[in-house]
Order: sequence, then structure tokens, then C-alpha cells
Amino acid sequence: MGSIIFYTFAVYKFKRMNIDTVLLIIIAANVMFSIKGFSDELFFDKYKFQIGSILRGEKVRMFSSAFLHVDYLHLILNMYVLYIFAPQIILFLGVIKFLILYFGSLLAGSLLTLSYHKKELYYTAVGASGAVAGIIYAAILLNPDMKLMMFPLPIPIPGYIFGVGYLVYSIYGMKNKVGNIGHAAHLGGSVGGYALMLLVYPEVFSNSTTTVILLGIPIVLLLLFGKRFL
Repeated sequence: MGSIIFYTFAVYKFKRMNIDTVLLIIIAANVMFSIKGFSDELFFDKYKFQIGSILRGEKVRMFSSAFLHVDYLHLILNMYVLYIFAPQIILFLGVIKFLILYFGSLLAGSLLTLSYHKKELYYTAVGASGAVAGIIYAAILLNPDMKLMMFPLPIPIPGYIFGVGYLVYSIYGMKNKVGNIGHAAHLGGSVGGYALMLLVYPEVFSNSTTTVILLGIPIVLLLLFGKRFL
């Protein structure tokens, strides 16, 4: 079951910054890898996330699958959201911490997906959604005053409300298997981005205390009572 992005056009405005070379490389890698997969089924099958293959030792799929996408819409939405949110992370935290957040969130999404679907040997997924979700959560913690526009709602909402709502929806989607969407990767990436942001930039504890608490409550509840929720 391929995972499809579910960011409902979460967009916010901030001072336009030059896109960093590292971000361009990540976007280019996603584009080239995905386009190759669109036309080469063997390539796609070799590198997609698949539980059975990973359990047999093909751990590279936990990483490579995040550079594949189902189709052009899936690819464009993921890369567009990354392009919107990543520059301020790079500007304020630097390239190294951005890479820690991006790839750490990617890994967190893959690990939760593997854990949650471990008995479904034929479960498959692709997409950078987990990594991108982590970057969104890091951006919310960095800039708690941001306003997000979520299609089809015509009004901006506070970032922390989006964050809490996204976590709750991901948990609901996992439990009820809503849509052809990798909810576990989204949830794992979000939690990974939240935790790693606190690690690499602990100033958020004092700069964004309310947002840290509000986003942390559902995460703590998930850790304590995850089996009941899921």
C-alpha cells in the first residue's frame, strides 16, 4: 500500500530567503530518484519500503523509500512543503542541524512504520512525508507565531493547532486505516522532528514553552497509552 501525502496545503508566509544548496540537493535527489521509479518498475520495487524485505535484511529500503514517490502530484506536494518550511530551519539552525532533523525524522517515520506494520509482510510505502512532517514540526517550535493555511479552510490557524490536529489525525488514520496514506510514517516523522528539535535547539523550551507543552501532551499520551490508542 503506497503512502500518499496528506498535507492539506499547509502554507505560511515568512521573509523570503535564498534556498540553500543542501536543500536543493535533497529536492533534486527526490526528483531524480522518483522519476527513475516512475518509469522503472524493477527500480521502484527494489528500493520501496516493504516490511518483508526489510525484515530479511534489506535495511536500505528504510532510507531509499523516502526518495521515491507514487506519482508527480505526490512528489510535487512533498517537495513544495519542504521548500516552504526548510529555509527558516537552515537559516536559524544551520545546515548540520537541518540534516539531523530531516534524516532523523525520516528514520523515525520508517521505524514506527516497521514496528506498527511488522506483521504485514507485504505492506509497502514510499515518500518523503515522514521527513517533511518532522521539518514542519521543527518549524512550528521555532516559530510558534506562524499561521498556517489549510485547504479547504480559507482562514489562517495557529501552528500549534495544526500540529496537535495533525498528530490526532495520524493516530486516528493508523487505527482506522484511513485512505492509502502512510499515517505511521507521518506520525513517526512528526514525533521525531519534535524530539530532535528539542535536542538540537533546547532554547525552544524557553522561547516556545506553551507550544512545546501543547505539542508534547499528545506525544506523551501516545508513549504512555499507545497500545490503547492504536
